[in-house]
Amino acid sequence: MPLIGTGAVPGGAIGTELTVVTRRAFVPKMVVQIYRATPVLSACLANAQTASGGVSSVTIPVQGLPFTTAQPTDYSGAFNQPMIQNGSFEVDVNLAAVVVPIPFPGLEGLIQLNAAVVPLIEARMNDAGNQIADYLSTQFLTGAGGGINVDSLPLMAGLAAATAGQGSYGNIDGAANDWWRANVRTVAGNPTRALVLRDIVSATKFASGEAPNIAAAGPGTWELLSEDFLSLEQYLITPQQSFDQSSLGARAGFTALMIGAVPVYMDLGIPEGQIWYWNTRYLAAYIHEAAAFAFTGFASTLPNNQLGYVGALVVLMNFVCAKRKTITVATGYSSNVV
Repeated sequence: MPLIGTGAVPGGAIGTELTVVTRRAFVPKMVVQIYRATPVLSACLANAQTASGGVSSVTIPVQGLPFTTAQPTDYSGAFNQPMIQNGSFEVDVNLAAVVVPIPFPGLEGLIQLNAAVVPLIEARMNDAGNQIADYLSTQFLTGAGGGINVDSLPLMAGLAAATAGQGSYGNIDGAANDWWRANVRTVAGNPTRALVLRDIVSATKFASGEAPNIAAAGPGTWELLSEDFLSLEQYLITPQQSFDQSSLGARAGFTALMIGAVPVYMDLGIPEGQIWYWNTRYLAAYIHEAAAFAFTGFASTLPNNQLGYVGALVVLMNFVCAKRKTITVATGYSSNVV
């Protein structure tokens, strides 16, 4: 409803009359107040791979046991007869479907024709992209995974398993295969550079010397970690100049906290008190080539005795980790209320 009785607009009968005979000055855009940035999802989509149809749409051969055995020899060069050793396994992942239906009532289109400030169908189309991104981020960071949903980081890390870090993922049981386990650590206290560095060293050791290249934490956990940096900041001024002569001013704080060459980002979807570490070489989104956030087009709803149209935004994809031991989860950290 129009706002009267404030600013230069009078209230009472005069203000009401003005609303009847005066056009409102609309801002011709829809300002979105919901949804959130998703840096972890962005990292996975940036490393997206193409998938196609079939059962076990993403099948990755992995080596879990040695194929050969080293042995010493003497001057004669003799060695024992080699045996055939089976060391190959396969990671099997099916793609999951996510659909965002988009309604378009027929009379809505007629009413808004040549009279729309913001066409509602455009707002719905824009919202469909935001909706699917927010859904995927939520499922990936906190979902149980499996079933008809996309696989999640908690599933890959085995957080719900009887023994944390184990459990089944990719059709391989981590309890029966120690090489197919994630690294789950329990810590205590405020996150600091020293403790996070210990996490990184633990992650590197667990992954046989391969360090993580990205980490993320919830906003309160990330902010508490940043306090360990801010107290040590120094500002250097170029001789005969000052900060006001620099277009950027004094730089304080960083978007990513770099520890041991691993950037730690803030993601609103990660539970507080946790820091996740992984390697983007082995964790990526696999997206079907024919359903990569595709729009189906609008179809008439007349067969349902309704004047209008309906369309859908569809993606067939899944998140896949090809090397489970490169995932480390540190839980038990303190966090600030932000």
